[in-house]
Amino acid sequence: MTALGVFLIVIYFLLILAITKPVGTLMYRVFEGQRTFLHPILRPLERAIYWLGGVREDEEQSWLSYAASMISLSIFSVLFVYLLQRFQGHLPLNPMHFSTASAPSNATPMTPDLAFNNAVSFTTNTNWQAYSPDTTVSYFTNMTAFGVQNFVSAAVGIAVAVAMIRGFARHTVKTIGNFWVDVTRCTVYILLPICFVATLIFVWQGAPQTFKGPATATTLEGVTQVIERGPVAAQESIKILGTNGGGLFNPNSAHPYENPTPLSNFLQLTLIFMLGAGLTYQFGKMVRDTRQGWAIFAAMSAMFLAGVFVLYWAEQRGNPIISNMGIEHVYTGSQPGGNMEGKEVRFGNAMTALFSTVTTDASCGAVIAMHDSFTPIGGLVPLFNIQTDEVIFGGVGAGLYSMLIYVIVAVFIGGLMVGRTPEYVGKKIEQKEVKMAIIAVLATALVILGFTALSSVAKFAPNHYWNSPGPATANLGNGGAHGFSEILYSYSSAAGNNGSAFAGINANTPWYNLTMGIDMLVGRFLFIIPALAIAGSLASKKLIPVTSGTLPTNGPLFVILVVGTVVIVGALTYFPALSLGPIVEHLQMLNGKLF
Repeated sequence: MTALGVFLIVIYFLLILAITKPVGTLMYRVFEGQRTFLHPILRPLERAIYWLGGVREDEEQSWLSYAASMISLSIFSVLFVYLLQRFQGHLPLNPMHFSTASAPSNATPMTPDLAFNNAVSFTTNTNWQAYSPDTTVSYFTNMTAFGVQNFVSAAVGIAVAVAMIRGFARHTVKTIGNFWVDVTRCTVYILLPICFVATLIFVWQGAPQTFKGPATATTLEGVTQVIERGPVAAQESIKILGTNGGGLFNPNSAHPYENPTPLSNFLQLTLIFMLGAGLTYQFGKMVRDTRQGWAIFAAMSAMFLAGVFVLYWAEQRGNPIISNMGIEHVYTGSQPGGNMEGKEVRFGNAMTALFSTVTTDASCGAVIAMHDSFTPIGGLVPLFNIQTDEVIFGGVGAGLYSMLIYVIVAVFIGGLMVGRTPEYVGKKIEQKEVKMAIIAVLATALVILGFTALSSVAKFAPNHYWNSPGPATANLGNGGAHGFSEILYSYSSAAGNNGSAFAGINANTPWYNLTMGIDMLVGRFLFIIPALAIAGSLASKKLIPVTSGTLPTNGPLFVILVVGTVVIVGALTYFPALSLGPIVEHLQMLNGKLF
């Protein structure tokens, strides 16, 4: 690792630390219905949305009604996005004529299974893309289907997190807020204003924002080159802020149109963590003890910093097999050294390690390098980040409610240690809360490991067409341990609603499109529904006064307990699978047998 690389990582973390309180304070005021500096401009828009939707702003919902509203919106979103994709050939703003008879020869057909996978992907805030965006989806579909869902899915995640916070903050009530009001306020006062400013900055830095089709240019060699473009900047801002991750180009944020400069890269990194970090402070404000929020922030930060420095070390160290061949692989000032396969030279190992850690901590899925080309330990870090159920800052909202579920498990363990009913922020954690937490944790593990096992041994998994069966392993770019890691990463990314990939796998087949669609649905809704059930149960309980026997939950010891719970649960669940993938691949590399 270089001193400059470490310095950049530390500066980034200090920036996130600095903005956590102001962002959290703004979010607290928005969701508490208090007036902010944006209200004179945006309050009429908020009221108009309530009027059009028939929403009563002062009417709250039980957790069951809140969950039903969330599910109904999600069902509508899946159907809406599916139909738009299937009929995009008959809709405007399609200069490349995708899904028509005159589509380019390199266009990817929008088959029913691919449209289903995409609809589920963008509704669940996953943005898994089993296709090349610039050869498959029209501008209209990108904006009205995927772009809209980038806002909606992010707002839904934050709304659920706020509802769960209310469960801890309120007492002896049966309501946890109004889903439609929470989604509206999040979109109007948080997502839209930040995205508006970010879009202008991206355009300033060089990201295109146009409805014109591809440009054609003649190179110096006399070869005709087709240059794709589109409404990139606007999609980029919400793709990053909403931790969605799906871009308009196949290389994603490694593409110079999506991420033109080091400044735009640093802005993207900041936007990814901004709301997830702010929610921790909002939690402390709402439970009237900001130290509780900072304790959660500290637990997330400890795991983030551990991950980024392990990943940076692994990539900067490089591949010893290359070193044994006598090839220079050490940083010299004139060349970056380390493992540069699959990386943008303009970003280097330090920024790549930081971006890859941040995007998999936050279930964003945007990438500036191909994770498939990382060293085995370098690839293990983003994979394990996802398998922690994205609790390390996590997706917008999803990170906090996932972490709170692990906090419940940690408090339960702590309660067993001190021999009394576990408590957290004045609420007893009892049988129902622990059962719901365990259901959420086990559900994702079940689909990740189950589908990975099936895809590793299935002999008749449908591939390109239903009448053309073959083994699912035929779609791998690599064999052995790395091929297994490609499958494991794909299902982990889907269940974690992340969307990044070990790109060596071709996942655009009926088998992967359908199984990963199910994977995404389970990972999203079997975490949200238990979280809302916990919120409803806690909101109805009385506050318990702190006594000498109460386990402190705002100090370093509790931070260590939470981090230990996350790591141990993850290790016990996934270590056997990781042993068959990146761990055995690392041992092969050390023995010089990778190639």
